[in-house]
Amino acid sequence: MTSNNLLDFDLAGLAVYCEGLGEKRFRATQLFRWLHQRGVSDTAQMSDLARSFRDKLGAACEVRVPAVLSEQASADGTIKWLFDVGGGDAVETVFIPEEDRGTLCISSQAGCAVGCRFCSTGHQGFSRNLSTAETLGQLWFAEHHLRRRLQLPEGTRAITNVVMMGMGEPMQNYAALLPALRVMLDDHAYGLSRRRVTVSTSGVVPMIDRLRDDCPVALAVSLHAPNDALRNDLVPLNRKYPLAELLAACDRYLEAAPRDFITFEYCMLDGVNDSLANAAELVDLMQGRGVRAQPLSCKFNLIPFNPFPASGLICSPRDRVKAFAGVLQDAGIVTTIRKTRGSDIDAACGQLAGEVQDRTRVAERRVGRAAIPIVPLDAQSARALATAARERPL
Repeated sequence: MTSNNLLDFDLAGLAVYCEGLGEKRFRATQLFRWLHQRGVSDTAQMSDLARSFRDKLGAACEVRVPAVLSEQASADGTIKWLFDVGGGDAVETVFIPEEDRGTLCISSQAGCAVGCRFCSTGHQGFSRNLSTAETLGQLWFAEHHLRRRLQLPEGTRAITNVVMMGMGEPMQNYAALLPALRVMLDDHAYGLSRRRVTVSTSGVVPMIDRLRDDCPVALAVSLHAPNDALRNDLVPLNRKYPLAELLAACDRYLEAAPRDFITFEYCMLDGVNDSLANAAELVDLMQGRGVRAQPLSCKFNLIPFNPFPASGLICSPRDRVKAFAGVLQDAGIVTTIRKTRGSDIDAACGQLAGEVQDRTRVAERRVGRAAIPIVPLDAQSARALATAARERPL
């Protein structure tokens, strides 16, 4: 019989579990601190717990973390781990160190069923959802491994920010995601603020509403197109939840959001979604002149595309990315161009692939599926639209 994995529980769930073992609920808080703050996996070493309680724990449960298959370090300090999650599946996790923070990019699924054209995870197909323990296990391992490796003083965090931007669509694994987020935020565990935990979604509208009610953390939306026709092709989920529904959900989320804006991610694809006309459309969309009725508080993160062979896509030239950003910035929209990190070890945005036993046969289904034709505007029309966007008042 498989033992219960203590990493599957948030604090409330652990309290219920402890009661089931005949213990007082407050014992869960002690156990929680040993697990997450101190990173102790052997319950026998949890010295301030009664021996009888430790014996019960040793017989009934364990701390089971996915095994590390490999570790790669980039020239820029980025680290990528490949974790074995069983059944022939492995997922990737990335640590990005910066002067003022350490960000961990966590996977939520083995593969991804959304199938965005520019993402190598989606091209790989989908195997299964990760459990809460498999999701949290990435953070548990990285935090305590890095503390030892970096010789950090006791009480100092290695990881200050978590982004659910690894392999998979987190909102399609909501049952496992929610307790994992609660553990990240809990002061008895990792104690991260809601502003420092970000869930990225391609636009699962019902789950955006549920997250707003259950655990509002920072929200990032993978947008990548300014209209439904183009987004249908780049992000197939848009056919189910088109832009009008998605942006309305973003409005609702802002009512409870820990930040006063939504971050939109936009992958820059040469000749596909990077024209000045596309930028002007985005301005209309965000300021209530497209499918929206009112302005949306937002910021844009423009992501240089990281090519992979199966995509058939290339990255927009840097000058065009800057010009695109300029249109948004001139219209008063906060816009940044993401600095690519870890590309030399395939750890950059859109490059995570791991190893997945595809149960969706995505490669077979992709054969013969024609993408919509991309018809660029002529230069004069593009300039006119860009000028109009700059001149419109906020």
